[in-house]
Amino acid sequence: MDDRKEFLTKIYDQMFNDIDRHHKIVWQTIGVLVGAFAVLALIEKHVISIDIATGLIILLACWVIGHVYDSNYWYNRNLVIIANIERQFLLASDLKEIHYYFGKHRNKNSIQTSLKIQMYFCLSVISIFIVYHFSESIYPGFELELNKDNFCPQKIIPYFALIIGIIFIIWIRYKRIKNYDEFLKNSPGITVDTTGITFGNGHPI
Repeated sequence: MDDRKEFLTKIYDQMFNDIDRHHKIVWQTIGVLVGAFAVLALIEKHVISIDIATGLIILLACWVIGHVYDSNYWYNRNLVIIANIERQFLLASDLKEIHYYFGKHRNKNSIQTSLKIQMYFCLSVISIFIVYHFSESIYPGFELELNKDNFCPQKIIPYFALIIGIIFIIWIRYKRIKNYDEFLKNSPGITVDTTGITFGNGHPI
């Protein structure tokens, strides 16, 4: 039993280390911000076109959002493992005397707030660049006669990138929700009587 306790404690510590590692995705968000300013500078200097630059920023932001869903899966999965280990040692009374998080596992669609902030930031960057590209590159062309001489295929690059990015985000989100459902099904942990405990925004179930 002593070996078991020591083993579970080491797993417990490692799960928190993994959570900390996946939280460092914040640097990827900073990379999007730096990349956005760099792209604007390149557009200003006419190094690359506004079409290619906007497409690159959109793909970069979608890449970060994909990592948000992936990191959130590992965060939720590790919390399940942590809660299952805590259930091996804590009592039902500890739900009130220590913390109530180990009583129920998080909802499959819940995203941790810090990751959600990063996702909203990336969505804002995408929206700003789409509006910027439309007003600078698409809208002025409405006054021109629509023909093959006025049509520039390069102008659709940002919107093609947006479609690809959305498909990727939907795929990774679906995959990770399915992975989490499978994990909960196979490793639900010991059932805990949570009568009298209210779960809400702090720990959505």
